[in-house]
Amino acid sequence: MTTSDAPRPTTRRALLGGTVAATAALATAGAAGPVAARAHHADGTAPSPGAGRPGRPGRPGPSIGVLLYDGFSLLDPTGPTEVLSRLPGATVTMVAERRGPVRTDTGDAAVLADRALEEVDRFDVLLVPGAGNRGTVGAMENRSLLRWIRRVHRRTRWTTSVCTGSLVLAAAGLLDGRRATTYWASAGYLEATFDVTYLPERYVRAGKIITAAGVSAGVDMALYLAALLTDETTARAVQLAVEYDPRPPFDSGNAATADPGLKELALRILADSQR
Repeated sequence: MTTSDAPRPTTRRALLGGTVAATAALATAGAAGPVAARAHHADGTAPSPGAGRPGRPGRPGPSIGVLLYDGFSLLDPTGPTEVLSRLPGATVTMVAERRGPVRTDTGDAAVLADRALEEVDRFDVLLVPGAGNRGTVGAMENRSLLRWIRRVHRRTRWTTSVCTGSLVLAAAGLLDGRRATTYWASAGYLEATFDVTYLPERYVRAGKIITAAGVSAGVDMALYLAALLTDETTARAVQLAVEYDPRPPFDSGNAATADPGLKELALRILADSQR
């Protein structure tokens, strides 16, 4: 067999044609972005390069802290992380009360927390996910968690939430007098309980706080945030990189146009799926 007839190895590099060139172009597009502060330990000392992201050296892009707590909804942190972790030089750190796996609302999956709350007190971006009733109420009543959110928020460039994560931000006192969005079924509670004006949008920016609506809206919010952290061209390139071009088979994702029966079924399905 001649060299030209030899089968080409099927590797990730071969499958993702032009990866090197694309990565270089993406890095160049984001090179003008600001150099971000790293995560710090509670005593103010900086961890070693790459801390919070095992196996990767220190990176010059934005430091992003994703809060995990028992009963969170899986896509709330992982959807935005898929987008934000692709930004040039970005570092994403999963944080929880303790290091280790944190279970989702269904109990069927877990995400690993790399750092405990006491180990970090500074990020460029903080993301607070939503959860089912049990998880959201638990987070809203967790005083140490709320204190940590307030402490980190003081030094963030952007503080964000997905779904009922906005209720957690509100419980921490960060949404007083602001506009925000949340999961559609929690909108009434948000306005009745806190000094917050609810907007039925996919994401809402109020100062340095960006809240996203339910679950999947976190991806939309993350792309908007990606443009703020870098530039629109880079954000568009990341959207293409993860091939985010949603075309669902049904037109039933908007609560404003859903009939009462479908809303009732949706909430029942959620409740039945949560442990």
